[in-house]
Amino acid sequence: MNQEFIAIYFLWKREIIRFLRSKSRIIGSIGMPFFFLVMLGFGIGGIVSLEGGGSYLDFVAPGILGMVLLFGSVFSGAIVIIDKQFGFLKETLVAPVRRESIVLGKALGGASTAVIQGMLMIFVMAILGVSIPLHTIPLLFAVMFLVSIAFVSLGISLASIMEDMHGFQLIVNFLIFPMFLFSGAIFPLDSVPEILQYLSYIDPLTYGVDAMRIVLMGTARFSLALDLGVLVAFLAVTTSLAAYLFRRIEN
Repeated sequence: MNQEFIAIYFLWKREIIRFLRSKSRIIGSIGMPFFFLVMLGFGIGGIVSLEGGGSYLDFVAPGILGMVLLFGSVFSGAIVIIDKQFGFLKETLVAPVRRESIVLGKALGGASTAVIQGMLMIFVMAILGVSIPLHTIPLLFAVMFLVSIAFVSLGISLASIMEDMHGFQLIVNFLIFPMFLFSGAIFPLDSVPEILQYLSYIDPLTYGVDAMRIVLMGTARFSLALDLGVLVAFLAVTTSLAAYLFRRIEN
């Protein structure tokens, strides 16, 4: 058992070190979300009014935070493909530890780096004037981590069955952009046609954005209990799928 925990720890540590050493990745991870926040919050926010009042900048901030977590998490799965190409994964697979432990270590590492990116974005949001109640930060971090590890596991699942990095990026972009747009991140779901609302209900990111909106703003579409329940169920599905597909990788 100690051997399993040691493997999980060092795989987690490897992802953290890899992320912190890549300054361009740190800056790039918040570059596009920053421009989205500025353009939407100060651009569209100047001509759009929300029902019940409130700042559009505050409304869109949880959605942009969800964007940071989604992109940072799913693309962490690309590390599996990189490890395949450079031979590190083969060395990992022959280690005397369960493959579920390898998946867990990589998932925790990817989720941790995504949360770090989210923390940087929260700092930027505070500078731009987004209202962030300090007493909600611990709960916000917990929701962020839950969202991140679920989507990292999704990324690992996709990377486990793919060999080509370019193909992985195309598939991931095909998945995550609709997830982001249908999640209600940039517009209230009550104001869209019913067909789009139904699509948002099957989008797991919808419940992550909604949970963060509850934490930061106090109001949202669903209850926090429902949001967390859906996210936990999605996490169970993605981690089980990641473990199953990872076990099928040949040494």
